[in-house]
Amino acid sequence: MGSTFVLVHGAWGGSYGFRTVRGPLRDAGHEVYTPSLTGIGERAHLASPQVNLSTHIADVANSILYEDLTGIVLLGYSYGGMVITGALDHVADRVAHLVYLDAFLPGDGDSLDALAGAPAAGPGTLAGPGAVWTRPPLERRFDDPDEAAWNAPRRVPHPAACFREPVRLEKPLESYPFTRTYIKATDDPRAEPGQPPRPFWAAADRVRDDPAWRYREIDTNHMIPANRPRELADLLLELV
Repeated sequence: MGSTFVLVHGAWGGSYGFRTVRGPLRDAGHEVYTPSLTGIGERAHLASPQVNLSTHIADVANSILYEDLTGIVLLGYSYGGMVITGALDHVADRVAHLVYLDAFLPGDGDSLDALAGAPAAGPGTLAGPGAVWTRPPLERRFDDPDEAAWNAPRRVPHPAACFREPVRLEKPLESYPFTRTYIKATDDPRAEPGQPPRPFWAAADRVRDDPAWRYREIDTNHMIPANRPRELADLLLELV
């Protein structure tokens, strides 16, 4: 009997980011769901200053609850790590494996901005005339120029409130009965000496030798689903 994968994309992206990962998983006999988050991807028309981390947590939790999915492999990629962590309050009993794919790994009360070392926002940045309530996509490197060209028009500004809202986690991740895995992209540089650690490397260093975690690496940059879809699929199949 096949497993069920729920793959949650990152900031500025959409479910399309997993389009070359879905096929190998389905070919192996598994179900794959790739919910899109409100205000980005094919749901970019729903962007507003009110879209925040709680909105995206509800997107994912409701996808799982309305489809009545159980025993799932729940994966969060990049910003998606914030989303799947917050979703545990709603769906932890439905998760068999939790996977962070080069992702933020927050604890209770952590926001993405805090983990990334972003400066605190000044007053009025999210409301009022002339407010800036989105953040433009970060530049990313793709191995294939055609893939980069295909992705460019689909990477859209992300509602900034998502990055400011802290996640809520009832208890430490290691206290849950499901399996935990962190997958790190090794071609991204570490921080320069004297600088704060980069958040994905900090997460990897935290769990690498922890017996409560599995740790894997993929030799590419952060854009793992686009650059190494087959290798990613093989790692996910290893979990089940």
